[in-house]
Amino acid sequence: MNNNLLKQLNIKQIGAVTHTEGPILILAGAGSGKTRCITYKVAYLISEKEVNPENIICLTFTNKAAGEMKERIIKILRSKDNISSLPFAGTFHSLCAKILRREGKNIGIPPNFLIYDEQDKKEAIKEALIQLDLDQKKFHPAAVAAIISQAKNELISALEYPQFAHGSFQKEIARIYLAYQKILRENIALDFDDLIFKTVNLFQKNKEVASYYQHKFRYILVDEYQDTNHAQYVLTKLLAKKWENICVVGDASQSIYAWRGADFKNISNFKKDFPRTKVFHLEQNYRSTQTILDAAFSIISKNQSHPILKLWTNKNSGNPTTIYQAQNEHDEAEFVINQIVNLKYYNPEITYADFAILYRTNAQSRVIEESLLSKSIPYILVGGVRFYERKEVKDVLSYIRLLVNPKDSVSLRRVEKLGKKRLEKFLDFSQKYTDAKVENNLSPLEILDQVLESSSYLELYNPEIEEDLSRLENIKELRSVAAEFSDLNQFLENVALVEQEYLPAGSPR
Repeated sequence: MNNNLLKQLNIKQIGAVTHTEGPILILAGAGSGKTRCITYKVAYLISEKEVNPENIICLTFTNKAAGEMKERIIKILRSKDNISSLPFAGTFHSLCAKILRREGKNIGIPPNFLIYDEQDKKEAIKEALIQLDLDQKKFHPAAVAAIISQAKNELISALEYPQFAHGSFQKEIARIYLAYQKILRENIALDFDDLIFKTVNLFQKNKEVASYYQHKFRYILVDEYQDTNHAQYVLTKLLAKKWENICVVGDASQSIYAWRGADFKNISNFKKDFPRTKVFHLEQNYRSTQTILDAAFSIISKNQSHPILKLWTNKNSGNPTTIYQAQNEHDEAEFVINQIVNLKYYNPEITYADFAILYRTNAQSRVIEESLLSKSIPYILVGGVRFYERKEVKDVLSYIRLLVNPKDSVSLRRVEKLGKKRLEKFLDFSQKYTDAKVENNLSPLEILDQVLESSSYLELYNPEIEEDLSRLENIKELRSVAAEFSDLNQFLENVALVEQEYLPAGSPR
């Protein structure tokens, strides 16, 4: 690396890049160039310090981030023909899978083990529940999976879990955990949490294997350190034990994975674990205007649980931030869509692809989607399914369509899949429906609520589970739609028209 490349970094970034020995904590605010800092640091180690790439590892949280990091390193080093000499850049899970394929035999794990995804995991838990004759309604597989995952992230094994179990429910979880692990062993399988858990276990039990990797990985770089859980935290400490050349990058204010065991306190504990830590602050923002940074700081600064970075930028102040207090969800959606339409009208160079609409819960997308469709504005729903295509929404609508048309075989087939007892209850209700509707003049909302009650559909979901809570919120939103109509057929017709207006996936223009 030459001085021309270093000129692309600011003073703080140069300091973080060129300081290579000993533990380093880089507190990097949003848009401060932390990924650039990591990639330039790797390139600096290879080109200036002549470190063997095999002695460097970069740990990220997504395969996409790892791929982008590799591409940037190649570009900086200008050695695209020498890709094999690049350091390892990947997720914690991919690194651990690689280690276990090679060394797992030392703790009884064959090299040809399978890796179970979340669906496989739930199926194995269902099998364990059947073996133990436990009710899946009481011990929802998804909920049990989350509890077991949390235990593994805390490095609590199935054998150790009973000592932490209090009350009958947790004691049953302990039994399920043991049965689940037995099923995994029989199938020569590990789940994602096992990959890190077993690697830590391997290093703790086999000092020779641990020593090999501690010596091999002389320089360790960890991205998004605020999102590490306890198991990942312990793993990085074990890997860095010999050289202590560990560089972690993070910002406690950006921690978003507490729900899966991430602990932003790992950042503050880093200096306790490595007393020689050198701290660098990256506070120059390259992404936003000062107005936006100040608005964000006014909110984040109220959090007293961790140090707050005061970001600044060389950019202009920009337009003032706008807060619009809407009267209701429809007013809110109309305001947002009108803003887009007006901005695009007065700025012809702007395309729809230049806009993004963020919302807190998936259920909120419904009104926004309908407003976009009414204005014929193409859109792509990122990371989710369009409202009326969501499973729980289609399920409930199938029940209602059967009330209107008992010969609707498509809706019947869907309802049948939800359980025999649930179907019997619903059919019993549907027989009484016609007379009740005429007699009581039920509204679409009242009918929907009676469908939910008669079918016990809501019992399928546990509000304590994030995914299930999202589904329940979508059903609540469907109730809001029903409340807008006085006639059931009009309600269903509106739904059908909105569904028909959904545009095929493609890039907004």
